[in-house]
Amino acid sequence: MRGVLAAALCGVVTAGGIVAPVGAQSPPNVLLIYADDLGYGDLGSYGHPTLNTPNLDRLAAEGIRFTDYYSPSPLCSPSRASLLTGRVHYRTGVETWIPPETDVQLGPAEITLATLLKGAGYQTAMTGKWHLNGGLDIEAHAQPDDHGFDHWLALHGWPVPHNRNPRNFFRNGEALGEIAGYTGQIVVDEAITWLGRRDEEQPFFLYVPLVEPHSTIANPDQYNAMYSEYTRGEPDPFENGLPAPPDNVDARGPGEYWANITYMDHQIGRLLAELDRLGVADETFVFFASDNGAVTTDWRRWWEVNIYGSTGGFRGRKHDLYEGGIRVPAIARWPGRVAPGSVTDAPVVGYDLLPTIAAIVGVGVPTDRRIDGEDLTALLRGEDWQRERPIYWEFDDDQGFHYALRDGDWKMLADRALQRVELYDLATSRFEVFDVAAQEPERTGQMVDTIRRMAAEVEADPISR
Repeated sequence: MRGVLAAALCGVVTAGGIVAPVGAQSPPNVLLIYADDLGYGDLGSYGHPTLNTPNLDRLAAEGIRFTDYYSPSPLCSPSRASLLTGRVHYRTGVETWIPPETDVQLGPAEITLATLLKGAGYQTAMTGKWHLNGGLDIEAHAQPDDHGFDHWLALHGWPVPHNRNPRNFFRNGEALGEIAGYTGQIVVDEAITWLGRRDEEQPFFLYVPLVEPHSTIANPDQYNAMYSEYTRGEPDPFENGLPAPPDNVDARGPGEYWANITYMDHQIGRLLAELDRLGVADETFVFFASDNGAVTTDWRRWWEVNIYGSTGGFRGRKHDLYEGGIRVPAIARWPGRVAPGSVTDAPVVGYDLLPTIAAIVGVGVPTDRRIDGEDLTALLRGEDWQRERPIYWEFDDDQGFHYALRDGDWKMLADRALQRVELYDLATSRFEVFDVAAQEPERTGQMVDTIRRMAAEVEADPISR
């Protein structure tokens, strides 16, 4: 497995970025935080009227807030595969979420952001949700250390039984059994401990994919108390992974969900405070985003009950290629480089992170494969920036669509046969209400042709297919 990875790295070349490569001058640290199922409207800084999210709101005030940031997929595993590789997830073979014990993985031939940065002299660690193989105990599958992480604490897809006292974490390949506490606290505790033990002479890359606010919700009592007026009855989480609904699946209102987001925000605040305490906040590029859109009150699966996510009014939700399934909150902070309190409506996507961070630290991206993402450093500096290629999605969603494409303000959704298509001008139909495919035949034909061409390119990708 490592031999394949070493061979793949032969295709990586050094390229100029906005700072010099490692060895010439100190490059920035990188902290990448990924929330799980957080909706576009689930933060105070994104307009939620009730939720208390002071730490993420402060992060937005200190950096740049993206209003048109997209997750690479409306579902978790493919979004993470794309985030870490800079590639459309269908290229990697991770087409949808990965159930436990299935023979799907982010294969060893893929090159991740952690592998790139480790090769550039970075210390690397991840703490949180992996969900990029069939299980953290499957020796035949690539694990986080096979993808560049020196140290890792991870669970597969969700905590068992739920967020309180989980029993399915692994640390560097070793099963840990039950851990007292809540997942967000456990994940951030590990991240803080690792930061304290790292070599202060080397830069670090820390990836923190949190479990919150994915179902099943379980919170410390003081957080539930903050929103008790929005909750009916006593919080009673059921166990994740059950084959059938248990007796305690009752709709109790949004209080527990909102409490979970405030709890997540508190844990992120602890992590950011640790950067301050260590004196490295000004030397650290921080990026926060969600892996896909929210589960809303449109519950489609029994285990989604009591998830009350907000899409900010966008159509659809998790599992959909409509905006509600893929447009999510994203914030970047880089003191001295990113103007505090800035906002951008440029359309960007999660697979832009790999080439952007590579440019920031001064390391080249792989040249032996298609990297779909684009370098956002000019955008971060507040300069004019335009995408070179449309944003492309491929996923079998709950609405019968398989493809989506955003090109400028135009958004198309299409089925596998490219026969059922919908076209929206997001400048005039932000919430995808007015389908103008019939009124725009020339543009519709051009975008269908673009989807057909990009789909063929993805299908022919030589790395994982």
